[in-house]
This record gives sequence, C-alpha cells and structure tokens, in this order.
Amino acid sequence: MPLIVVCAAWGIFWGVWAAVLPAIKEQLELTTGELGLVLSAVPVGAIPAMALAGRLARGRERAAMITVTLLFCLAVVAVAVAGAGGPPYRMGVALLLLGAASGALDVTLNLATGRAERHTGRRLFQAVYAAFPVAVIVAAPLAGLAREHGLTPTALLLAAAALCCASVLPLCARTAGLSGADPAPTAPRWWHGAVALGLLAACVLVMENAVEQWSVLLLEDFRSASPLLASAAPAIYMAALTTGRLLAHARAAGVGALAWIAALGGAAGMGLAGLSSHAWGSLAGFALAGLALGPIVPAMLSRAAAGDPGGSTVAAISTVSYTGFVISPLLVGGLAAVAGLPLALAALGLLALPVIAAGRARYGEPLGK
Repeated sequence: MPLIVVCAAWGIFWGVWAAVLPAIKEQLELTTGELGLVLSAVPVGAIPAMALAGRLARGRERAAMITVTLLFCLAVVAVAVAGAGGPPYRMGVALLLLGAASGALDVTLNLATGRAERHTGRRLFQAVYAAFPVAVIVAAPLAGLAREHGLTPTALLLAAAALCCASVLPLCARTAGLSGADPAPTAPRWWHGAVALGLLAACVLVMENAVEQWSVLLLEDFRSASPLLASAAPAIYMAALTTGRLLAHARAAGVGALAWIAALGGAAGMGLAGLSSHAWGSLAGFALAGLALGPIVPAMLSRAAAGDPGGSTVAAISTVSYTGFVISPLLVGGLAAVAGLPLALAALGLLALPVIAAGRARYGEPLGK
C-alpha cells in the first residue's frame, strides 16, 4: 500500500502538469519548438540521478523513497514559481531539478517493488504501476476544470506538491520488505540484456511522454477542443493504461503476448490519434494506444526483478529506458516544426513496432537467444 500511495501522488503531479502546460506555454511566450527544448530538461536531469539512486537505494529502499519524494516536492515548488513568468531558462533549470528528483523516485520505486515481489511472492508491478495512471485520470480533468474557473497553474502545482509531501507518511512506519541488508551484486552478464530491454522500454516511453506532454496541445490547437475536453486526453490515455495493466495482472499475461499487443495496438492507436480530424477520434486513438502499451514495461521489470536480488538489472533497465524521455520532447518538437504536431504524433506509432523483440528476450541474455 505505501508504494501505491507514493506512485499515485507522483501521478497526480504529472496529471496536473499536462493540464496546465498550455497555460505555462502562453505565460512564458514559448513556441512549440522552444517548449520541446525546455521540456527536454526533465529527462536530462533524470538519467544521472537514476544511475546514482540505483546505487544508493539498494537495500535501503524505504529511506530512499522518503528522501527522493520530499526532494521531488521541492522541485515541484520550483517549477510552480518558474511557471508564473520570467525568462524561459529559469523554467529549464527548475525542470532539470524536477527531472532529477522524478528519475530518482522512479528507479527507487522500481527497486522497492521488486524487493516486495521477492519477499511476498506476489506480483505487484502491474498493480503499483496502475496507481500512476489512475491518479492522472483524476488530476488532469480536475486541473482543466480548475483552469476554467480561474485557478492559476502556480496554485495547482503547489497543491500537487503538498499532496506529494503527504504521500510519504505511510512510508514513515517500518514497512516489511522495503529495507534490508544490501544484497550481493548481480553477475556481470546481466548488462547487455538490461540495455536491450531498456531501449525497448524507451520506445514505449517516447510515446507515453508524447501523450502526456502534447495531447492537450493537439486537441486545443488542432481539434478546437475546450480546455476541459482537451485536458481529458491524458486522462483517457491513462484510463486505458490502467485497464491494460489490471487485465494483464488478473490474467498473468506473459511478456511475449504483451509485446505483440503493445506493438500492433500502440502503432494503430498513435496513428489514429494524430491523423483523425475530430477530437473524439484522437481521444479514441489515445485510448487504444494506452490499452496496448500499458502492461509491457511493468511486465518487463517484473520479469527482470524475479532473478535480480541485487537490483542491478532493474536499475539499469529503468535508467536506460529514460532515454525515451530525453528523445521525446526534442523528437516531437522537431517533427512538429517540419510536418505539424498531428503528423508528428502519428509518426511516433512506428516506435511501437520494435517492442515485439521484448517477447524474445531472456533474463540476463541478449535478445533473440
């Protein structure tokens, strides 16, 4: 339960962020390309922080989660202040700090969930990961509604920071399975398999980040949707993401089947979202993409964690996968400058196809063996 609470609070912030992003873009007077460049600060800050957190958090996951969650709250406050106005570089610095804290929280949460799975014998990754999209489903439209009633992005972001601070309270109790002696490191042969799986996960995260960051802009600027309807786009995507993860959890679906579903459904969904001429068609595309893509990354992490008592593989997959967040803002911003945002989002669907290779992966071995 403490893991679910923290993951949900994390999702609340990103749901609010997706809904207020158009207003922040307007307040800072950014073009679409400039916005993509500023947003790239998030993953740039995340990757080195994830590598460091992966080393420091092993065997002390509970204390690490409390620390990085509180640091994340402080970073959200910095983003709220920078978003109120001023030079774009100030927002870039705030997002760099936010990315570092969010990346550290991500890898620590993965390590804690992997440890809890091994200690309890229960499958937890799909359930914990489902809390994030549920929170976005609730937060994004509520934030959009609040915008329509005059609340500023700064006020909404500060409220999200307060909720994140409150989420650490369940972790302050001694929680079984979230701390212990630092285990022996995994044998060196894990690295190449972790990199391959991390890159496949990165393909999924490119698309997920694109929906979170750009779907509201797509509907407001290209589909003539109201702020409330546009802010429902990430919520609908996350609702489908949650459904996919809970179905995979209930049916104990394997990585192989989930990889095929992710590849075909993700490509079709992103294509429909970008190419449809109506807001509801784009929303249907985002829903299809979320349903198909949702379960594959948690399934890959769960499979890796089962044979990874040292946490090395899970930490490496988490860190490498964040290259998707580095690439996504720049890729979408660049493609949008050339071909427009709708075609840019549709083209991202092609990144779903390589995920088929995840179905052939073996823990600790190269893909295809």
